[in-house]
Amino acid sequence: MKTRHDIRHAFRQEFSDWKIWRARGVVMAFAALAGLAVVGFSSVSEFAFAQFFGIYQRWWWAPLLWTPACAAAIVWLTRRFAAGAGGSGIPQVMAALEPVTVPDTQGLFVSLKLSIAKVLLTTWGLLAGLSLGREGPSVQVAAGVMLSARRWLPERSGVSAHGLLVAGGAAGIAAAFNTPLGGVMFAIEELSRTPEQRSSGLLMGAIVLAGLMAVSINGNATYFGLIPASVIDTTLIVPGLMVALLSGLCGGLFSRLLIASLSGPPRDWFSRLRARRPVWFAAGCGLAVAVIGVYSGGAVFGSSSDHTRAMLTGGEHEPGLFFFLKFIATWFTAWSGVPAGIFAPSLSIGAALGNDIALLLHYPHASALIALGMVGFLAAATQAPLTSFIIVMEMVDGHAMVLSLMACAVVARTVSHVLSPPLYANLAQAQLLRLPQASSP
Repeated sequence: MKTRHDIRHAFRQEFSDWKIWRARGVVMAFAALAGLAVVGFSSVSEFAFAQFFGIYQRWWWAPLLWTPACAAAIVWLTRRFAAGAGGSGIPQVMAALEPVTVPDTQGLFVSLKLSIAKVLLTTWGLLAGLSLGREGPSVQVAAGVMLSARRWLPERSGVSAHGLLVAGGAAGIAAAFNTPLGGVMFAIEELSRTPEQRSSGLLMGAIVLAGLMAVSINGNATYFGLIPASVIDTTLIVPGLMVALLSGLCGGLFSRLLIASLSGPPRDWFSRLRARRPVWFAAGCGLAVAVIGVYSGGAVFGSSSDHTRAMLTGGEHEPGLFFFLKFIATWFTAWSGVPAGIFAPSLSIGAALGNDIALLLHYPHASALIALGMVGFLAAATQAPLTSFIIVMEMVDGHAMVLSLMACAVVARTVSHVLSPPLYANLAQAQLLRLPQASSP
């Protein structure tokens, strides 16, 4: 009798309260909208970069004028009208999740207005040819869409603003990379700080739904296509370990460089110039990216996904050159202050590192080392090894490399952790300085 009573009680509790189902419907509807927003963002950004590259192919010198002018204009507009849209977008979502950020101030970091600004400004950055990705910005875009759902939720729905931000941010990764599982892991590894006992299943469902929106529209295609890596044996151990250690070292230095450039008091002359003349500094960074891009034959412009695909098919590649140029161009782009992500550029940098080691060691299965370089550098730069592992795992054709990818991510993250504090956590603390109480005496 007790069991029957408990079942009836649970059934009534689950299905009799229309407010519960209204809350669920609202969350899932906005999750679908977040996924669609990221898909639309992806489409317009790819179109914008295609227009830039068409201009570059017609007039090779055009980026020397166009890119610095656009960088300056983007930074001026960002600082003037949408200060919260600058940078990656992930630190803003993390700052909005901090306990010191009350609901009235969350709009400084995440809002529907900032989501719209992020899409427009990041797309302009790709139209300018800057070395950036849209995945980090997609986190802030989707989080802004999800957070706007709270005005439609009934009272005592059990879904907090914290939960909406976590679900939205993770949905951005899920939809940007077509990897719903990667979005769930990103929520666990980077965003979620407090358990949401009652609504955790609902929020995880929202993340998966947003990812599935991208899959249903774009198909089950991955960011760089499928990486062939089926012939794996013990000969991978030595070159694989080299890739893990070097990607951890380079990714850790990259993270440390970004933290020094984007947070903390300005100590060097360049940082002081950036603080005094941010628009002119952005123009200088844009000119540097343009010069590097022209010198590389256009390879470092944008996310460099086409160059990475060429490496995967055995295209011509000079060891060391693209890795160094993409590293520097991505740093200059981030340093300029434009809205820009580093996920896709990090994957391209890591791919180049893996390909370089394959060429130098004459390793016959370069695609395996490219996959390891991608996961290693991304894990080291973001210090999110599980998210990095899942994103790259989705790109590999076959399961032979699963353990190798996981081991590489862990080793690279460990090396990076010695060299640099966590990137996004430090940038989030810098974002918190924008809170009103932070500037009060």
